[in-house]
Amino acid sequence: MTDEAPVPVHPAGVPADLVDLSYEPLTPTAFLDRAAAAHGDRVAVVDGDLRFTYTEFRDRCRRLAGSLGALHDGRPVAVLVPNTHVGLEAAHAVPWSGTALVAVNTRLSAGEVAYILEHSHASVLVADPVFDDLVAEVVARLDTPPHTVRVGPDYERLVEEGESTAVRPADERGLLSINYTSGTTGNPKGVMYHHRGAYLQALAMVGHTGLTASSVHLWTLPMFHCNGWCFPWAVTAAAATHVCLPRVEPTRIWELVREQGVTHLNGAPTVLSMIAYAPEAGPVGTPVAVATGGAPPSPAILRRMAELGFEVTHLYGLTETFGPAMICDWRPEWNELDADARARMKARQGVGNMIACAVRVIDDDGADVPADGETTGQIALRGNNVMLGYLDDEQATRDAAPDGWFRTGDIGVMHPDGYVELRDRSKDVIISGGENIASVEVEQAIADHPAVLEVAVIAVPDERWGEVPAAWVTLREGESATEDEIVEHVRGRLARFKAPKRVTFAELPKTSTGKIQKFVLREEAWAGEERRIR
Repeated sequence: MTDEAPVPVHPAGVPADLVDLSYEPLTPTAFLDRAAAAHGDRVAVVDGDLRFTYTEFRDRCRRLAGSLGALHDGRPVAVLVPNTHVGLEAAHAVPWSGTALVAVNTRLSAGEVAYILEHSHASVLVADPVFDDLVAEVVARLDTPPHTVRVGPDYERLVEEGESTAVRPADERGLLSINYTSGTTGNPKGVMYHHRGAYLQALAMVGHTGLTASSVHLWTLPMFHCNGWCFPWAVTAAAATHVCLPRVEPTRIWELVREQGVTHLNGAPTVLSMIAYAPEAGPVGTPVAVATGGAPPSPAILRRMAELGFEVTHLYGLTETFGPAMICDWRPEWNELDADARARMKARQGVGNMIACAVRVIDDDGADVPADGETTGQIALRGNNVMLGYLDDEQATRDAAPDGWFRTGDIGVMHPDGYVELRDRSKDVIISGGENIASVEVEQAIADHPAVLEVAVIAVPDERWGEVPAAWVTLREGESATEDEIVEHVRGRLARFKAPKRVTFAELPKTSTGKIQKFVLREEAWAGEERRIR
């Protein structure tokens, strides 16, 4: 026996003075250190004629971090670049420099970019020369423009001369990046990402898409979009190869798929359509894993991709959820279904991803709707990959998650098997003569027409019914169809009142990520009307 005080013991049985040994703040930049240590001599990045091994990639990022740290004064660093090695380096170097990354949408106007730089308090802007004119206009709009680093000799000088730096976050829920929403109903909101969420989201993407050190990932998804769904860190975590693609060109995609042995790519359904119906399209020798999101893919495009050897997985998410929050996790027993049934299953949004993103479908009072596959409600999320909040907008943050569950604004149903299916954006529900029509349902029926490449359906004003569905359709090259043919095609599949009352054949307006901009069509359709669809 002794009178000495007992050593404090952690609840798990570990002495309190050793507890810190088990804690290291999670940060997605740590994956690059691991990849360089384990796979340093293997190719990390392919960008045109450039090749960097993982050792070279890590060293470049660390030196860039040192240079940026001397420039940013603790304020965010913005990046305006296409899908090049610079975007990948920024994803690691900016956090390593000790500040937040602001990846700017490359399709925005000067006014929009200026707003983002000002709102985020960006101190440095790294910009590609292809945006010289845009940057000049942006700088002219700002009273205190950020220090601009032009990609080329100036940028390479920062990489060459910087002191190797890797600042680690003191708090894994510290600010990693600021990602801006599309701002279709006003100024874009700055969505704040944390290190923990990006780390775990990257791991989820590795697991769900099957990335390994043998994988070759083609960058068909913009790196600025939700930080490329966290794939700059996910591909690095797997020590796979990044293949850069500055512009989404079907011919170049097919060249790289075949030349580089691409095994993985991501993109909106419109990108899949470009790939599937390109003149160069043909069955691939090795299956290519494809993750798609941004809109429900039609069963038609899913069937076509399967014929070519592309294994498509449907993901669902938002800027506020670090990209994919749900995944249509494929069940082996579904392989026994016929092709049409498999395509319908693949088009569902699915279940929460593996980092414990909880999913509910709720009514206006916040209660769960019945899991019957029919009762609609709003999709609500919470978990590790939900944002910290909106930058400098506490009220919008509270409104988005009034009870701790983030309201997506999307309308869906919960199936008995626990899988969620999106039925519409709440603003896209067409109410015609008192009947609700889901635009997604009509779009998928039209997309199944053999001549249709892509389609958007919205509500347009009607004297009798208040509003009715109208379709904008892009036809495949060399194909033809009439308005009557499209209408009759829908009537053969859905209730007659759901068929579009008008069909316009045209190219569809899209965002830089390939998402169809329905609000542009609405502005045109409702111009001069007292009531406007919001």
